[in-house]
Amino acid sequence: MKISLIPIETIERRIFIIRGQKIMLDSHLAELYQVETFTSIKQANAIANGFPSILCSNLPTKKLNL
Repeated sequence: MKISLIPIETIERRIFIIRGQKIMLDSHLAELYQVETFTSIKQANAIANGFPSILCSNLPTKKLNL
């Protein structure tokens, strides 16, 4: 199986700084891993106990001011 590395510039473009915190949208993370967004959210929830809450959190859509 051939593993292709993702250029660092591609990852950096998907990291945003909001209120001094670096964040990545779930859809961008899913895109990098080439899976559906639902799948990445499901996996994140499954392993959430292994991460400090500061590393993985949900932001309600209403707080995004879209």
